[in-house]
Amino acid sequence: MGKSTTAAMFRAEGVPVHDSDATVHELYNGPAAAAIEAAFPGVVVNGEVDRRRLGALVLEDDAALRRLETIVHPLVFASRDAFLAKARRSGVRLVVLDVPLLFETGGEKNVDAVVLVSAPESVQKARVGRRRGMTPEWLAVILAKQTPDAEKRARSHFIIDTGHGLEIARRQVRGVLRALAGASGHARPPEGYRLD
Repeated sequence: MGKSTTAAMFRAEGVPVHDSDATVHELYNGPAAAAIEAAFPGVVVNGEVDRRRLGALVLEDDAALRRLETIVHPLVFASRDAFLAKARRSGVRLVVLDVPLLFETGGEKNVDAVVLVSAPESVQKARVGRRRGMTPEWLAVILAKQTPDAEKRARSHFIIDTGHGLEIARRQVRGVLRALAGASGHARPPEGYRLD
């Protein structure tokens, strides 16, 4: 979808970003590796979680995925909470929580506004197809576990469409920031406001 690139655009505008994916990578490279190995023997190689091995075990097994989530989610939430506490102490009024499965985990209840990063299906498939080890079958399994894009669009306050190039996406990011800054000083868009 272009989520990481868009998060970098918010950072470039001076907005602190907590990246849940990056936090998981850090956890897999050490702090959570022992607990994950205990739950899924054979997935840790040289002290780091092998994401492909782990993915093969959990992607099509809901019980295994829930077991993994009970290990990883509390650690990610603790990292996010520390990030938010630091922002509050610093007087920061707007932050971005870069969360890949926001709706699927009910996380939208914990934020003031949802900014969806999306792209047309053809663009999504082309981007994902360039990832190492990704196959059309693997992508289909992943997408089946996610909230459909149309539903996410309907539930979001803002939509940044990354299918039309970086400059257009950058303008949309700045539009979101202008809208949020104009919303009575709060990190919430005016009721009914959408930036499609």
